[in-house]
Amino acid sequence: MKYPEELVERVKQRAAGYRLEGFLSGQGKINPPLMIVGEAPGRKEITAHIPFSGQSGQELMKSLAITGLTRDDVYITSVVRSRPYSVKKVKNKKTGEIETKTPNRTPTKKEVLAYAPLFDWELEQVDPKVIVTVGNTSLQRILGPKFNVGTHHGQVFRQPIQQLNATGDGYILSDRKYTVISTFHPAAVFYNRKLAPEIEKDWHLIDQVLKKRQSAANQD
Repeated sequence: MKYPEELVERVKQRAAGYRLEGFLSGQGKINPPLMIVGEAPGRKEITAHIPFSGQSGQELMKSLAITGLTRDDVYITSVVRSRPYSVKKVKNKKTGEIETKTPNRTPTKKEVLAYAPLFDWELEQVDPKVIVTVGNTSLQRILGPKFNVGTHHGQVFRQPIQQLNATGDGYILSDRKYTVISTFHPAAVFYNRKLAPEIEKDWHLIDQVLKKRQSAANQD
């Protein structure tokens, strides 16, 4: 996706002072059956310039395959387009020296808000049939803070979503309704293998929703 330069500059100004690295555009088809929305790129994604290109990306592609779709068929993005990182001082076990590490971290609500103008514009341009949020950050950015992936995954929501308000310091609900389905972030299985069947079930639901929409479109 090619973003307007003035929009990117506006977002960078809004995000100034936060620990964010690089910039990665969303990628994929316009008007796709699915728009997959994550939280933010990690180090691997910033280096490769491909969304979900690391281990979590491999898991995501396995899930996407349940629908019969591939990366080329969908649009993939995140609510923050730069890598959030933390700064940690750790002792090297071999040398005993103190080293500085900058691991990935979850973006804050303020960072998500800083990138809100870009995500709103991107969603309008992409115009997907269905939005799939992976993880809490993207779910709460789109549907609001009362939603939680643990409770609301595997459910289909047809409703207005959050978009940036006129003053740029919060959200209002959109006039338009969107179809949103939430599931766990693909990296969640690395920490809890018991989530794998739940994620698979969610993606079978996504497949059913897509097939139902396609069937209805063919009848029109």
